Amino acid sequence: MRFTLAWIAFPSALPAVRFRPAPFCTAAVLDSSASYAHLKKLLLEVSTLSEVQGILGYDEQVFMPSGAAAARAAQKATMAKIIHEKSTGEEMRKAIDSMRGVELDDQRQCANVRDAIDEFDKAARKSVELTEREARLESEAFVAWQSARAASDFSLFAPKLVEMFELKKEVAAVTRPGMRDEPYNGALDAFERGMTAERLDNVFSELRQGLVPLLEAVLEKKRAHPEFDAPHPALVAGPQWDVTKQAELSREVARQLGYRFENGRLDVSTHPFTGGAGPQDVRMTTRYSENWAEGFGATVHETGHALYEQGRDVTDEGRGLPCSTALSMGVHESQSLMWERMVLQSAEFWEWCVPLFHKYFPHTAECSSTDFYRTYNRVEPGCIRVEADELTYPLHVVLRYDIERALFRGEMAVDDVPKYWNERMAADLGVSVPNDSQGCLQDIHWSFGAVGYFPSYTLGAIMAVQIFEAASAALGEAALRTQIATGDFATLREWLRRNVHEVGSIPGSPDALLRRLTGEGVTPKPFLKYLTRKYSTLYELEL
Repeated sequence: MRFTLAWIAFPSALPAVRFRPAPFCTAAVLDSSASYAHLKKLLLEVSTLSEVQGILGYDEQVFMPSGAAAARAAQKATMAKIIHEKSTGEEMRKAIDSMRGVELDDQRQCANVRDAIDEFDKAARKSVELTEREARLESEAFVAWQSARAASDFSLFAPKLVEMFELKKEVAAVTRPGMRDEPYNGALDAFERGMTAERLDNVFSELRQGLVPLLEAVLEKKRAHPEFDAPHPALVAGPQWDVTKQAELSREVARQLGYRFENGRLDVSTHPFTGGAGPQDVRMTTRYSENWAEGFGATVHETGHALYEQGRDVTDEGRGLPCSTALSMGVHESQSLMWERMVLQSAEFWEWCVPLFHKYFPHTAECSSTDFYRTYNRVEPGCIRVEADELTYPLHVVLRYDIERALFRGEMAVDDVPKYWNERMAADLGVSVPNDSQGCLQDIHWSFGAVGYFPSYTLGAIMAVQIFEAASAALGEAALRTQIATGDFATLREWLRRNVHEVGSIPGSPDALLRRLTGEGVTPKPFLKYLTRKYSTLYELEL
């Protein structure tokens, strides 16, 4: 069982701060201090408006009555127009131009200027009309997706999806004209700075080559010995898993991991996500069902995102400014997966957490930590991405990636998505998709225009292993695992805060951050080694 449910909806200092390698900053030039102060003031004004936009988005998905959809779409379109005008207006242009080529001593100021210039140049290429159209379509498509998912009828969403991909191609071409040779790179760049489809093809190819034989060995073991990883009877999903108790347990664990409820909320939504208005107002959602692992896993996953947000730089040069934002969605995802996979799915975590389950759910009293660990880490191919285990999950991501690229290139029609989806699920995972809601309508991402986002999940998984290995080396692997087994998460959390969360976008790219921590950039090799070691042990394989 595995749950990766996040949809990140945080505002940034500008609508979507993007990133480039940092210049070497050595000395201030004449009048640069006053020019920087003015730029900073404008950036903070935009950031404040973006925080309001973040609250509107959170309310839309969690609290808003269904009858308010049209009004909310208009509100968001108007807010997007105001933010765009503030971000690209004459005053901002002059402030940006005054800082071009200026060298500064402070690395945070350097990153703020670098990212502000980069984002301005992209945003200034986009008209107010296009910005309004984008915001309005995202609201309309979300409503259409909700209706289509409830009816399990892709045709109800298809017209808006056609509009969405056409719009995203237009946005990519306008904002990133240098990427016209591979239009999808423009969409990918919105989430993963510096990543290209060509490089992603290589990463995914290496993953497939390593995962396929491992997955085949696991499935062969399961076929030969069906009882081998059968869940403990008390851990099977059912009505005995009271959702109120699940919610209480989730809040207790989130608090123990370090989530500050005085600066956040934990609510319920159709698709769990993390949102809000920055480090001092971090909101997350989960969802509960008779499958206890769904809500529990989603809570830990979203807590990872939320800890990142609550750990961001809130000093005078960070709060509300570009340098305090995440390097990429993959880096952000690495933090949620750090807590979900490296912590929650570890044997040590269950040594600490099992007594809590016994307290909230007495029917599990005879279940040991090993029972929970083996049950939670079962490999079982299925239809739903957010329920996929660590071995099959990358195949779900590759499917979505392939569809996005084909739609972007005009090599597939939107109406063909359900058929292609079902055929690929059968071929890649051996599962039959019963309906659209459990197939191509299961994810929220395309309805919000997040085309190019899905690769971030697997990139995040890769980076999570690399970063956890760096933390283990710095803190001592044995000591760290002992801390996890006793519910002491502060040491790991604070290491991550100092080395990832507070660092924000300063390094300039995920590769640069990882080189700081591990000595090399993004590579799937540690990820494959981790999976092979873990599942060879769990399934007693000889590889």
